[in-house]
Amino acid sequence: MTCQSPHCQDESRERLASQGNATTSTSPNPSSSDDQDSSRDSPSASPMKSKRLNFRGGPSGLGRRTSSTTSILNLNHLLPTREDHGADTYGVGEVRDGFFDAVFLQAARLPSNDGLAALKTTLPAAYDLHHPLTIRHFFPNQWRELKTVVRQVLTTHAGIKLLKAFLAYLIAYILCLVPAVHHWLGHQYYIMAVSVILNHPARTVGAQVDGVVLTALGTALGIAWGALALLLSTSTRAASAGYGGILALFLVVFISGLAWVRAFFIRFYQAVLTAGISLIYTTLSETRGTMISWPKLRGYAVSFLLGQAIALAVNIVICPDAGARPLALTLHRSLQLMQKALENPHARDTRLRRQLSKNFVDLSEAYRDMVIDSTVSRFLPEDVLELRNLMQAVLRALLSMDTETNLLNTAKNSKTDDSEEGQEPGHNGKNVLADNVTEALAPPTRDLVVCMRDAILGCDAALMDISGYRKSTGPSIDVSSDTEALTARLRQAVYDLDTIESSLLQCGRFPASAVYDSDIVQLFVFARHVGATATAVQRLLNHVTSMQQSAPPRPRLRLPSYPFAKAIYRTNAQVRHDRGGVVAGSYEVTFGAMARLLDTITSRAHKPAAGRGRGPEEEAHHLTPAASNTTTTTGTRTDGRLKTATRYRIWRALYQLQGVESKYALKACLVTALLAVPSYLDRSKGWWDRYDGWWAVAMSWVVMHPRVGGNLQDLLNRSCLAVLGAAWAAAAHAAGRGNPYVMAVFAAVYMLPMLYRYTLSAHPRSGLVGSLSFTVVSLSLVSAPTVAAVSCRGLVFLVGTAAPILVNWLLWPFVARHELRAALSSMLFFMSVTYRSTVATYVYAAAQAAAPTADDTTRSELLEGRLREGFVRIRQLLVLTRHEMRLRGPFDPLPWSALTEACERFFEHLVAARQAAATLRRHEDRTPAEGQAAMLPYRRDAVATVLANLYVLAGALRARRRVPRYLPSAAAARKALLVRSDAVEAEMLAREAAAAADGEALRKLDTHRKWSDIYRFSYKQSLTGCIVQLEEMEKYTKLIVGEQGFDDQFSM
Repeated sequence: MTCQSPHCQDESRERLASQGNATTSTSPNPSSSDDQDSSRDSPSASPMKSKRLNFRGGPSGLGRRTSSTTSILNLNHLLPTREDHGADTYGVGEVRDGFFDAVFLQAARLPSNDGLAALKTTLPAAYDLHHPLTIRHFFPNQWRELKTVVRQVLTTHAGIKLLKAFLAYLIAYILCLVPAVHHWLGHQYYIMAVSVILNHPARTVGAQVDGVVLTALGTALGIAWGALALLLSTSTRAASAGYGGILALFLVVFISGLAWVRAFFIRFYQAVLTAGISLIYTTLSETRGTMISWPKLRGYAVSFLLGQAIALAVNIVICPDAGARPLALTLHRSLQLMQKALENPHARDTRLRRQLSKNFVDLSEAYRDMVIDSTVSRFLPEDVLELRNLMQAVLRALLSMDTETNLLNTAKNSKTDDSEEGQEPGHNGKNVLADNVTEALAPPTRDLVVCMRDAILGCDAALMDISGYRKSTGPSIDVSSDTEALTARLRQAVYDLDTIESSLLQCGRFPASAVYDSDIVQLFVFARHVGATATAVQRLLNHVTSMQQSAPPRPRLRLPSYPFAKAIYRTNAQVRHDRGGVVAGSYEVTFGAMARLLDTITSRAHKPAAGRGRGPEEEAHHLTPAASNTTTTTGTRTDGRLKTATRYRIWRALYQLQGVESKYALKACLVTALLAVPSYLDRSKGWWDRYDGWWAVAMSWVVMHPRVGGNLQDLLNRSCLAVLGAAWAAAAHAAGRGNPYVMAVFAAVYMLPMLYRYTLSAHPRSGLVGSLSFTVVSLSLVSAPTVAAVSCRGLVFLVGTAAPILVNWLLWPFVARHELRAALSSMLFFMSVTYRSTVATYVYAAAQAAAPTADDTTRSELLEGRLREGFVRIRQLLVLTRHEMRLRGPFDPLPWSALTEACERFFEHLVAARQAAATLRRHEDRTPAEGQAAMLPYRRDAVATVLANLYVLAGALRARRRVPRYLPSAAAARKALLVRSDAVEAEMLAREAAAAADGEALRKLDTHRKWSDIYRFSYKQSLTGCIVQLEEMEKYTKLIVGEQGFDDQFSM
């Protein structure tokens, strides 16, 4: 510990004692403590309170004050009264690198039951509906969903998709009932209908062609591997004696590899699925130790290819979807949401902001779906990529702009008398200068918002004209698509707003002290956000104009252009749906991408600040570059070279084998090997072949998912549908005594809702189980119409469906509550890394450090986009918890939802701070080097306290341990920094006033200083908002995992 300068310590102590005690002794106005927390905060800083935000809600009459005063007032309600908050340090401070001074204050009380009830506004929209597992609302919910399904099928494009899938299946099913086709294809003729189900035509043409190729390759690979196993098992007399062991070995090896590929490279899902089914059929159906039934392989292959041909023909002939429609719909929905976000005026809509974040993710998925498969469209892939980036930039700007302000009121603001224009704020209890600024900024700001809405509507019309879907999607034909006229109008509106802003800051009636009034500064900050949004809209408008000019007159074929290295981890929308577990898969991909991106930040070498009392030798032997704490990217060696050593590669490979993919491969291997045992025993071979026992192994391979599927609800749903399919097949055969016409009618009645469940609903795998059960059992009865055949085949499908669910339930199950805990823990850690990077790069960068480049800004925006997607995935996991039965009682989602909301608001404040600090760097931060050196310990303490608290909270969630009752006070550290910043600003103002000689130089300096102060006020207020949300995160984390006191181990 080293003493600091006595002069600085005495000055700091005096200012802390005078200003800190003065502000904390009086309870602040609720509007100043909550509403003034930040212009970005919703109803209040805490989700527990519900008040309407107002830029005019701050305390009036503060007069001349620094830009830190409002932030200090915001912190007062977080600090206990009549405490010095560690202000008196007696001239002693911590200057060692890696240490900081922490202040511990009295812990805040946790929210009561009434406070928790107020948190319901933070829940996702799915919680507005009745709980899906309650018996009371089960039948009303089913009836309501049935009406919704009928309406959707009859009035939307979903009806066409269902019609295509149903027609293709019905054609294949009827062909299987024809005796000539039956005899020509052989015993496994029903594989033709199974093939149509696996690659149904309810998808785009490009996805259908891709599916045909992948399923054909997968079937050929499975048959080839199975044929090799059959040849080896009958090659010699010894091999024939132990043919079962050879076939089991080939099955285990191949299924293990396929399962690993299925979990890791989801692009090959269709190929892997069909390869597994064909291998199981080849090695487990009609096998003997002395001979090979080669005709069965020909019949299986021909039947499967005929089914693919039927599905492809129906997909191309009946209302073909060339792939441009999903992209057009996504673009149209995005532009509609942008217009809704600019409505004038509206209260801060949390649900709307979540929709904007979700749409941010949907745009990326729509672009990937276009370039990952072949499409026929007028859109150029490179134009769509740039369009996606520009639309995401507009969404990013809209999320940074809060539209609830007096500037957007339609009614004219009240006018003041000319005699009141020169009065100081606070005269007669009214902030006259703020009224004058509002009156001046309101008309151009309102006009600019209207122009932005019109420009976005024009972009929507132009893009829908290019896509060719304007008649079916909108907007109406009355909307003009003349983007050049809209561009000129928007440019003029931006110019008008800039002119008014400059005139206000340069006019003599606007005193210099006004830039320290929170009411006035927030008006200018909001106007700047509107201007930034207008700039993003203008770039979007220019790009749409160029797309109009360069679009080809007719649609053209666009081959897949997505990089293969990325494409193997992605697939199209319909395959994602049919595969099931969309939320779990998306969550894993999103957080993995965030970890890899943030690893590039955490793996950087630590470079301590120079000149802190260390000599050259000590400086040289100080911290060395540290390796990353994650295993997602290549780290850094201590000598600066990449980790390319053989031992590191071996470690990476072994670590990868511990992942979810290897666990899934082990489970799939275990289930298929155990279910296949009867096929190798001579005493059970008869009934195994008679009742197609190989379908139990095939169904286990189809049903088992790499991530989800192991809970009671899945077990009941899929088992019931497996039994229902067999029972309906028996009823169809008994009704007409095997009459093919009656069986076709029964198939049409049953398969229409079942195909909807498989192709369009949120439960595709249960629909797949029901479809396969009915198809196989009903068509098998054509050749073996006995009661035993129905019951035994139904039992086969029941066992094959239930076995993998039970194994997934017992071995490494997917529990949404546990994944939610891990996701929030990871997100808190990600917030700490992002906070550290933002503060170091943009806010508190050294004076000699280079300004952030365009690449730095691009990387920051990319990281922010990933984090927004992460919050979307967390809320989707929160919705999944409603579908899980819990023996210990119902899961309480309120603290989890409130923690997610507080973490997201923390992130929004951090984004606002980065944007304001980046703009301040362009306006040149005027803080001298000695001033920055004086504030360095305070900045260190403020930042380190936030990081320490985030690390503790993230670790408590990850390890399920209670949070310490007393954590370092981030509010006290932030307040100390703001007080010290006041002193430095006061010295700086006096120095600049003395240095300016003539009036013209003073006027230019004053105008430049006003803009700098406005941006400084913005990022200071945003960082203060981060502190407020950090306090909220601490409360909700304690509600989730509990609170640990000093004497808890002695309590009874």
